Amino acid sequence: MERVSQPRSILRVGHVRAANRAAVLRLLRRHRQLSRAELARRTSLSDAAVSRIIAELVLQDLIVELGSGPETGGRPGVRLALNEDRFKAIGVDIQNFETRVSLGTVAGRVLTTERFRTPSNPTEALEKIAASVRPICEGLVHPPVGIGVSTRGLVDNRTGVAELGSNPAWVHVEMRAYLTGRTGIPVFVENNVRAAALAEYVFGSADVQGAQCLLFLMVSEGVGMAIVLNDKVYRGPRMAAGEIGQMVISDRGGPERDNRPGCLELLASDAATCERYNALAGMKSRASSSSCTQQIRQICQLAMEGDPAARAALNESARYLGLGIFNAVWALDADAVVIDGTLTEAWPLVSAAIREQFPEGPQFLNFRNLVLRPSALGGEASLIGAITVPFAPLFASEENHI
Repeated sequence: MERVSQPRSILRVGHVRAANRAAVLRLLRRHRQLSRAELARRTSLSDAAVSRIIAELVLQDLIVELGSGPETGGRPGVRLALNEDRFKAIGVDIQNFETRVSLGTVAGRVLTTERFRTPSNPTEALEKIAASVRPICEGLVHPPVGIGVSTRGLVDNRTGVAELGSNPAWVHVEMRAYLTGRTGIPVFVENNVRAAALAEYVFGSADVQGAQCLLFLMVSEGVGMAIVLNDKVYRGPRMAAGEIGQMVISDRGGPERDNRPGCLELLASDAATCERYNALAGMKSRASSSSCTQQIRQICQLAMEGDPAARAALNESARYLGLGIFNAVWALDADAVVIDGTLTEAWPLVSAAIREQFPEGPQFLNFRNLVLRPSALGGEASLIGAITVPFAPLFASEENHI
């Protein structure tokens, strides 16, 4: 039988130029400052090619020259950096309890932040966001590149619609259309966990930035996961990739739910940990998400001080979390896992309980060199991710320029 060869994609000159340009910009975003020689070495491009790219980017105000770097025995190279004064974006991080509206730079630096209680009505929330954006824009010499919105639930980033939020009123909310109409600024909408994963991959620790498959887990009122695969956030055909919170990992439910199948969210969320601790300590449960977050912080502190009930509650949640991570790593062959959430304040205890669920032996190569660490962004990952999202076309390999 004659073998039919598969058609090969042809890289045109424009595609190659765009890919090289994006590679230079990504390196400057990751390393903050580099010389032309360092860029040539890291990209394997010729000195002449790098010089042409730099000349174009300087002309467009995308990068600036900062002067000579430290002496190394030869002629010190001129340091280059992204132009943070020129390129800024607005990031909006919508949580159930609180919304933050921030101004940030192309390098992921947060400059100013305004906070307000999130209204349960989505129209009211969007109107308050638009009202917060206006004074920010009035104080800028150059208009922001865009508004990035990070929100909970099922989000279609292509249409800018929040299809299903964690609040019952947040169903098919046309966030992009509303905010663009109210502000006149391009709007980019993303799920909060995916936005946080993007920020962690770009601005997090060095051992995470080089990962081929990064799993980012956010533990709060629920348990969410995002997947960064080969430098790109993987969303899935229905924008639902990474919904690990609904993974069933036990035939028993959480505290006081012994007859219900237990999904990870039911067993390892902040609410589950608080409920478990309250039962062990003989305390009444607390209702609001804000009080639960505060109690998780107290539980972590007590656990680190040796309190038996706090340690038992936290260890049980971390054990279930470890089982979920084990399944995800095994299925996706991930090489790095980052966890964001208040429970990481007791990281020595949490990480130990998680790793106890990982198998040992030569057949389990997935776990031998697995990077497991807390978020390096100090609880700001989803906000920094919101600021980062509008700049995504700038750092893409396609011919998309801001």
